[in-house]
Parts: sequence; C-alpha cells; structure tokens
Amino acid sequence: MVTYEPKNILITGAAGFIASHVANRLVRSYPHYKIVVLDKIDYCSNLKNLSPSRSSPNFKFVKGDIASADLVNFLLISESIDTIMHFAAQTHVDNSFGNSFEFTKNNIYGTHVLLEACKVTGQIKRFIHVSTDEVYGETDEDALVGNHEASQLLPTNPYAATKAGAEMLVMAYGKSYGLPVITTRGNNVYGLNQFPEKLIPKFILLAMRGLSLPIHGDGSNVRSYLYCEDVAEAFEAVLHKGEVGQVYNIGTLKERRVIDVASEICKLFGLDTKKFIRFVENRPFNDQRYFLDNQKLKKLGWSESTSWEEGLKKTVEWYTNNADYWGDVAGALLPHPNMPMTPGVEGNNWIEEIKSLASSPGKAKEPSTITPTTTSKSTSSGTQKTNYKFLIYGKTGWIGGLLGKICDKQGIPYEYGKGRLQERSQLLEDITKVKPTHVFNAAGVTGRPNVDWCETHKQDTIRTNVVGTLNLADVCREKGLLMINYATGCIFEYNAGHPEGSGIGFKEEDTPNFIGSFYSKTKAIVEELLKDYENVCTLRVRMPISSDLSNPRNFITKIARYEKVVNIPNSMTILDELLPISVEMAKRDCKGIWNFTNPGVVSHNEILEMYRKYINPNFKWSNFTLEEQAKVIVAQRSNNEMDASKLKSEFPELLSIKDALIKYVFEPNKKVATD
Repeated sequence: MVTYEPKNILITGAAGFIASHVANRLVRSYPHYKIVVLDKIDYCSNLKNLSPSRSSPNFKFVKGDIASADLVNFLLISESIDTIMHFAAQTHVDNSFGNSFEFTKNNIYGTHVLLEACKVTGQIKRFIHVSTDEVYGETDEDALVGNHEASQLLPTNPYAATKAGAEMLVMAYGKSYGLPVITTRGNNVYGLNQFPEKLIPKFILLAMRGLSLPIHGDGSNVRSYLYCEDVAEAFEAVLHKGEVGQVYNIGTLKERRVIDVASEICKLFGLDTKKFIRFVENRPFNDQRYFLDNQKLKKLGWSESTSWEEGLKKTVEWYTNNADYWGDVAGALLPHPNMPMTPGVEGNNWIEEIKSLASSPGKAKEPSTITPTTTSKSTSSGTQKTNYKFLIYGKTGWIGGLLGKICDKQGIPYEYGKGRLQERSQLLEDITKVKPTHVFNAAGVTGRPNVDWCETHKQDTIRTNVVGTLNLADVCREKGLLMINYATGCIFEYNAGHPEGSGIGFKEEDTPNFIGSFYSKTKAIVEELLKDYENVCTLRVRMPISSDLSNPRNFITKIARYEKVVNIPNSMTILDELLPISVEMAKRDCKGIWNFTNPGVVSHNEILEMYRKYINPNFKWSNFTLEEQAKVIVAQRSNNEMDASKLKSEFPELLSIKDALIKYVFEPNKKVATD
C-alpha cells in the first residue's frame, strides 16, 4: 500500500462540523502540511470551530464561496494546492424539501467549479470528494449486509440527489480528464460543535430546556452514528492511503432507532420519556434505514474507537458547557427546520411552534431561550397586524430615518441593521436575529457637506458604496430576501441624444455617461454589478427634497443658502411622496432598475421662485454659469432629465415634479398668503 504525502491542502467548508474536526486534526498532527481552509460562513458554519488551529503557522483561513471560479483558481495557484478535501455542501434534508435549488447550486455547481479549476490548473494530485450514505437510498429492513461501494445509487430526497449528481461529475472528471479523485460516503456523524438542526444536538438542547423531543413519524427509522473524531481519523486514512478512483464508505455496523436515541437522551437528563417525546408529521419521504459495508475502509487500517455511550456522554457534556455556542438557535430546534436558508419568509410563527414543544406550562428550564423577540420600535395599539418585517440600513441617514417613520405610521415592524455593510458575518447576524421579510439599503457615502468629500476619501467611498452594497445584496440573495437599494440618478448628464429642455429623459436601460465626480463613478459601477442580482430593486434618487426645510440635506435648503446658483432643469425626487411608494414596491416585490423621480423637470430658478412665493417674499438670489460654478467646487455636478414613465405606469397617481413640490413641500410650509 503506497502512502500519499500531501504538501498544501485546501479544505472546503472547513468552518462546518465534520470538516473543522478534520482540519484541526491535520493542522495538529502534521505541522509540515499547509492547511488552507475555504468557507463562506453559512448559517451552520462557525469560525469558533477552527479556534484550535487559527494560531498555527501552517493554517490559513479564506472566506469565500466555492462557486466563485476566480477565487478557487486563484487559491489553487497562489497557495500551490496539490490536494483538495471537498466538504462544502448544504446537508440538511429538511431544508432540501423546501429550497432544493440552493442544494443544486451549492452541491452540484460548486463541485463543478472546483473540478474545472483542478482541470485548468493541472496541479492536483488528490481530490477527495465527501458524499453521503443517502445516495444509496433506503436499505432493506432485513438486509444483513450493508451497501457496498459498488451498490446502485437510488437517492430519495433532493439533498441526496444533488450529492449523487455531484458524484457523477467527480467520476466523469476522473475518467475524462484523469483527475485523481477519491469519493467517500458517510453515515450520520455526531459530536462537538455540530449545528443543532441535526437530530442529536437538537435533542440535547431541547432536553436541556425542558422541552419535548419531536420525532418524525413513529421513530422506527434506523440510523448509524459515528463520533466526530472517529470520522476525522477515517478521512486521515483516506487522505494518506486511499486509492485514486476508488469510493470508500465511512460507517459503523452499530444501528439505532431514532426513538431509542431520544429515549437515551431523555434518561441522561432525567426526563420521563412518556411526557417528553412527541411524535410529529413525517418528512415528505423518510428513508427507513441506511446501512453501510465498511470493510473497504478497514483495509486502510481504520477502525471505530469511540463507543456510542462514550461519544454521547462527551457530546452532552460539551453542549451543557457551551449552550450559547451557536447563539439563538430556536429556529433550528423546530421539528422541521428550514428557516436558516430563507429567514423571514415563513408563513408560520416558529416561536410559537417552539413554545408548543414544552410538555406543560412552566416546565421549560430556560424560558428566556423561547421568549419571542420584540422589534426595536413598538406600534400603536390600534395598528393592524402585518406580515411584513423590515431590516433597514442607514439609521443615521436622512432616508433611513424617514423609512423608520413610515414604518411606524403604517404599523410595519422594523429594526435597523447594526452590522457594517463591509462585514458579511455581521450582516448574516443581523438577518438571523431580525428575520426580516425585506431589506432596505439606505446606507451610503454621499459626502459631507457634499460630494466633494468623496474626491479626497476614495477608499472610504468605495468601501461603502461598492463593496458594502454588493456584500448586502449577496447576503440577501443567499437568504432569499428582496433588497430595496436607494441609488442615484446622478450618473447621467445631458448629451446630444438627451439635450436639455427636449423632454427626452434617460431611461432605466441607458448606460451611465457622467463621470465628473468620484461619487457618481462608484454608484454607476455598483449599479452595473447589481444587475446580476435578481433580488435587488434599484431606485435612482435625484436631488432629494422633503417637506422638512430645516434638513441640511434637502436640496431646497441647500440652494436657499447660496447667494448664487446655476439655473438648469433637473429631475428630482420628492421624498414625502416617493418613499412610501418604495415601501409599496417592496410589498409588490418590484425588482430591477427604476428611475425614482417625479415626472418632468424643474429648474433652480423655478424652485426659488416658489420659495419666494410661499416662504419668503424678500428672498433674492442670482445666477452664475457652469464655468463659474466649476471654480468653486471640486467635483462636477450631474444635470439631467430622467424618464419616469416606468414608475408612473406602476403608480398612476404619481404627481409631476412641480405639482408635488407645491403639494408636499410649499403648501405645508406656506408662510405667505397667496392668491
């Protein structure tokens, strides 16, 4: 038997349960190996799983998605990777019944990206693909011998089907391109650090809280369980002694019924099984039994060393001492959890469902863990209940603040995001906590007091306007959420095709042509990139105006303080009318790009004439040319007309810019009697 010695190993999904144990073992046992781990930090991943390795000189963590071909290729080349251990996958069967496309994207497409990168770089000496025993489908109840590696693949659920599909790609790349592939198919694994959507940690946490343990169907389903460290040792054996082109089952011959597992956990916590075991609706299809033949793996020198009793005891002790390791996991403790992949879009109230698991009133040991979370803003007692909940970014900004007031008025629960847009983990934490139905991005850098600031703070502008916005859009897409993004129309300027005063406005599909300011450049760049996110609704705001004439961001407030202004017609946004419309657009699930302005144009002089007529009859100003203006500003200013016909078609009641100015701004602030 030839022993393989890797040098630089890439482990995908290494912040997850099984892969983290493998990574930590290799880092600890083989200091001369370089271990590069790649993980996008999904809901069931946790960087704390890798804490034992993070200070080691032979360990490197990279946050990223295996579906990113550029990233994967870069890592293979820059880190001189010669070995890949591919664990990254969506694995929870319940989730696959409700969101199977995510499983296809992660499990099949992600694997395909990795394989193609291996083919292109031509440097991989081992590609270990981690699959599951579920690809075999159901084992006969009376079978005495388990499925061997040459058994037919007959998956019965979407998760298993995607893993089988990924295996076919692995096999094909091995045959067609000669990639040195090895596949493993494993039993259920349990132990420390496992996200509690899985049966054993879920039952332990429920028992700790004095809640009943929900069992699918009648609990007669049989499963085999391997302790995590035994599994890590198995992968160590496959890595060094596995033969290229072969499949290895990683399993145990010791089987247990689900109801027996529940009973043993109840006994460890001193709970009456008759009171604390509850039978719930079964999955759409639930395989009765999985049983593997592990003789091929044993020939590599591996054997199971941790007994069920010892492993369960260690696992219970760990969760007892680390009850808050995963934070708020109430959604994962449901009988059929599927919330983590699409938070906020469930029709049911999972908090109430969790509370129903209590065997009797007052029995829960930790009631604080099941107390419903409240929104940051209360609604009036007379407000009608709503199925919406908004997560808003930009609390300290003008538009973000106004959105909160609109939600208060409409009785829509909402919370402001606490995470920084550049920090993906913080955004995921916000979404997990708030569980929104929609996300509103009103955060961004516009410059103080104006866009000239951006010219001398370019990195700060990029960080928020480009990186942060894309980060939030990507997180929202991953979680199945619509993002309303308040963008800008200051990415166009009058040209030969759209001359000033012609009434020909720029449409949503037109290519931005204004590059006079760095602020506008960043907004045009991010708008173009957001076109690839089907979950984003981009609203092009221009020269925003509101009825609050004391706000320094208000366009009217700005020009009323200048002695001289240019006099050019522009499209503008009356926030009092259009922000409530943006909320309605979220409810209607509007997507794509929208010119978010009132129809028509109005010039600086026309606005100041209204100001003099309604507010201050003694107000005076003078004009200067664009050339004269350029001498007192750093960045050029955008002047254009936006075609608002798309928005007008969706909302026929939308007022023209001049009518909206009178109705929403000047009439409410009128200080002068008018005819």
